[in-house]
Amino acid sequence: MKKTKKQINDIAKGIKLLALDVDGVLTDGGIILDSGNNEIKEFYVRDGHGIKMLQKAGLQIALITGRDSRVVDRRARELGITEVYQKCHDKRIPYKHLIEKLGVSDVEVAYIGDDIVDIPLFRKVGLAVAVADATDETKAEAMLVTKSRGGRGAVREICDLILKANGKWKALVDEYYKV
Repeated sequence: MKKTKKQINDIAKGIKLLALDVDGVLTDGGIILDSGNNEIKEFYVRDGHGIKMLQKAGLQIALITGRDSRVVDRRARELGITEVYQKCHDKRIPYKHLIEKLGVSDVEVAYIGDDIVDIPLFRKVGLAVAVADATDETKAEAMLVTKSRGGRGAVREICDLILKANGKWKALVDEYYKV
């Protein structure tokens, strides 16, 4: 279901919600467990900054993940993400709740995933995105595959694409040049 650059840009103009898987998208998919039952994940700071820029532009952000992790809760709090759905084996259930709660339609949602559990949402959303190192099956279902790997700039790539498509990029970037 790959789309042309123009088609992607046209879809991205209307995005109001970016929903993300976590492991393999916001992280590289690695999980470190220590002997004290602590979980360690690495997040890429530029992905976080892209999320903050989307929020500043008025877009909503949500996390929908199959695992349950205090680390995800912490990162969500740091980024100001209030819509966090963990332990979701069927991601369609929280997704339905989310779009009803936020009052957005499927075509106004972009979703970034990396594995076959994300395919059901790919078939619902307006913009289905797979990270560069996603499974082959997931890439085949995506409208767009990022150049960057999960946890290494894939989220930022899509944040920038959305901001540029809806004409908000320049104003946001210009703020950094003000002294």
